[in-house]
Amino acid sequence: MSKADEMQKGISDPVNEAMKAAVLRNFFTADGRLAQIPAQYKKKLIAMQHLVEKLEPGRRYTEKEINAFIQQFHDDYATIRREFIIHRYMSRDNDIYEMNPRDQWTKWEQV
Repeated sequence: MSKADEMQKGISDPVNEAMKAAVLRNFFTADGRLAQIPAQYKKKLIAMQHLVEKLEPGRRYTEKEINAFIQQFHDDYATIRREFIIHRYMSRDNDIYEMNPRDQWTKWEQV
């Protein structure tokens, strides 16, 4: 991957890395829970991506399983589950949730 490709994807961009680190530090507790869902769009995307990256790629989750996963990090599992779908981190078919390929995700680096 060329340096230009990396920059376009937001990889190795010190500004993006600093912003991501700040969001994770400011919105997540020491034990990894999301203290509050960020109101600012870009920060919310960073938080949602951080959570969805903890899921198992290729695994299919029932709604009950996805709710239990999200509740480890925040009590408002319905809102976060909806954000996962809206921003294409996951897709839902017959109440089965599955992570989408990264290239379908809403990219906070490009917001």
